[in-house]
Amino acid sequence: MKDILVLGIESSCDETSAAVVKNGREVLSNVINSQIKIHEKFGGVVPEIASRSHTEVINSVVKQALKEANVTIEDIDVITPTYGPGLVGALLVGVSYAKGLSFATGKPLVGVNHIEGHIAANYITYKDLKPPFICLIISGGHTHLVNIKSYTEFEILGKTKDDAVGEAFDKVARVVGLGYPGGPKVDKLAKQGTPNVVLPKTHIDNLNFSFSGIKTAILNLYHKNPNINKADLCASFEKNVAEVLVKNSIQALKQTNLEKIALAGGVSANSYIRAEFSKLEDMGIKVYYPELKLCTDNAAMIASAGYYNFINGKKSDLTLNAIPNLKIDK
Repeated sequence: MKDILVLGIESSCDETSAAVVKNGREVLSNVINSQIKIHEKFGGVVPEIASRSHTEVINSVVKQALKEANVTIEDIDVITPTYGPGLVGALLVGVSYAKGLSFATGKPLVGVNHIEGHIAANYITYKDLKPPFICLIISGGHTHLVNIKSYTEFEILGKTKDDAVGEAFDKVARVVGLGYPGGPKVDKLAKQGTPNVVLPKTHIDNLNFSFSGIKTAILNLYHKNPNINKADLCASFEKNVAEVLVKNSIQALKQTNLEKIALAGGVSANSYIRAEFSKLEDMGIKVYYPELKLCTDNAAMIASAGYYNFINGKKSDLTLNAIPNLKIDK
């Protein structure tokens, strides 16, 4: 069987990335140009600045990915850009570039759902992982519990009703003065604290999530007592959040009679959450996490998801457009 080389392109938020992946699992290159330093002074991602930055670097990032993989564009079999969800201007840069490349070279085009990309990051880390399994997607924009029925078939079992968990991390970091990006900074400070601050239990509705209440509680606590121990507050927040993530995940596994769960998305890099999920191994549950560099946005995961879409007959044409609110269970 002929090897299939996929060129993945990711520009949904503040990372411009291009990667070459062979047969969905073997990463030949994965170039990431991060905009964190640019957006740091604003305390979060500024969409217009993100779009402009993508435009400035995308050509060089793609060229570098091809060079590091030691291939040319002629060697590529399919081009797979992220087309949603994300910031519409940022998405348009990657989609437009990929469409132009597809038109110029005659290579097939396959638009990729960014959330599917996060799931596929696990296929790169674990070469033997196959559906079905449960995936908990936890990132700045998403909190989803998904039944991965096949490489291209997904059923959402639960999701956040308000803030995504990563958004809650960022807001907590902002409240206590840690700055942006909040997730890694909260994780680091929490290691120095004790989870002794009483916080309201995160609301649970079936397998859904809600993180706005705990975010508001921390905001009120901090304003009433600015001298509260920040490390203890962060540790308590992490513990509270991890408890509901684990509880709902166990329930999802029972509901589907599955014994494998994968984590995905930027928040899956959190050390405390990883440690809490590792305890599920004692219950006979197999737990998977992407390697840390594949937790955040990158094009290798997009290329992997694109590969499985491609071999299952899913293709796009030059009418492909950015869909900022794209769903996974479309």
